[in-house]
Amino acid sequence: MATRTELVEAIIERYRSTSRADKQRILDEFVAVTGHHRKHAIRVLARRKQPSRGHKNTSLRYGSDVRDALILLWEVSERLCSKRLKPLIPVLLPALERHGRLELDAELRDKLTTVSPATMDRLLAEVRVVARGGQRRRAGMSSAVRRSVPVRTFGDWNDPLPGFVEVDFVAHSGTSSSGSFAQTMVLTDISTGWTECVPVRTRDSGNVIVAIKQARSQFPFPLLGVDFDNDSAFMNEFVVSWCRSENLEVTRSRAYRKNDQAHVEQKNGAIVRRLVGYGRFVGTEATIALRQLYAVVRLHGNLFQPSFKLREKTRIGARVIKRYHPPVPPVARVLAHPAVTEADKDRLRALLVTADPVLLFAGLRAAQEELGKRVDRRGISQTLEEPVVVDFRRFAANLGGLEKWRDKTNASATVSTNQTPAQKT
Repeated sequence: MATRTELVEAIIERYRSTSRADKQRILDEFVAVTGHHRKHAIRVLARRKQPSRGHKNTSLRYGSDVRDALILLWEVSERLCSKRLKPLIPVLLPALERHGRLELDAELRDKLTTVSPATMDRLLAEVRVVARGGQRRRAGMSSAVRRSVPVRTFGDWNDPLPGFVEVDFVAHSGTSSSGSFAQTMVLTDISTGWTECVPVRTRDSGNVIVAIKQARSQFPFPLLGVDFDNDSAFMNEFVVSWCRSENLEVTRSRAYRKNDQAHVEQKNGAIVRRLVGYGRFVGTEATIALRQLYAVVRLHGNLFQPSFKLREKTRIGARVIKRYHPPVPPVARVLAHPAVTEADKDRLRALLVTADPVLLFAGLRAAQEELGKRVDRRGISQTLEEPVVVDFRRFAANLGGLEKWRDKTNASATVSTNQTPAQKT
């Protein structure tokens, strides 16, 4: 806007004093540079300069006495905003006067009842800064970055290729969101449902990029795009510029519309909250414990946990009928997708051959037990605890009562062998 004003001041006199043909050329150039509508540009360049009437000094009417009384009213009202304080003044003034808290003459009382909310904001501006600890309210620094990122809703995906992921944070803050605490970045592929979880100790732009890099190396196919929410940890120049420099398509969901990120929101509950819970995790030790848990979860969930995928959704009046594909693990969708290269599929097949679901499940339980020791702890203990040692053979033997089931099966087979045909009948 400042540049447009400077441009108007530079050409307005030349526009008024030149011929009609020259005016058209100046107007064409002005419209091309500013983007104004042609009719609006004509009005801007043809306007008459209004004589200055001087600045109205409101302090002549509302002096320090009005300001001091307003400060008292503002504090008593628990620091209400001016638009809410304005209708409260006629109610609050008599109460303060009755109890001897405030003594006003008729002129000052009239000024307090007629002062506008905008004038109250100007008179209370400095005391509000002091009340906030000397810090002025910051403007929305990421608003321009947020506007530059296109919006993508749940219905805009239209079965994309593997590599387009939704990204979200899950906070491990416990019952209080104050202070610093660990968070989990969850990335879910739209096409296959493949999910990666990366713990982050502090939520800043540098750690966000490091987490995306780590998840990018763990996905079995190249990342093509990232879909963020409107969190300032994502919607900033540092993260958005880095993603675009890495040829990642950047989109965002609508504000306060969680269904726009339904894929990753479902994994937030089904994976992170189900396995980690709602406790508070702080410090390096808790972050390391989360990393150990997710290292097992990524294989156990993506290789051996079937998930549903929506096939179609039909609306009949108020009813919504949803039909799903048969549930299969995400690895099956990756192996069946024609857009995934054979080299990536061969690596997945080799991983499937070596992965033992029982050992992965045992490692998951051990990581959960280790993580349970870090709940609501600051991670500053001086004594290092020994890591949990899991007897995988004993775990596998006791898993679901396999030994009892095997003994019963063997006993039934022995009795059946020793019986005569008549006894069996």
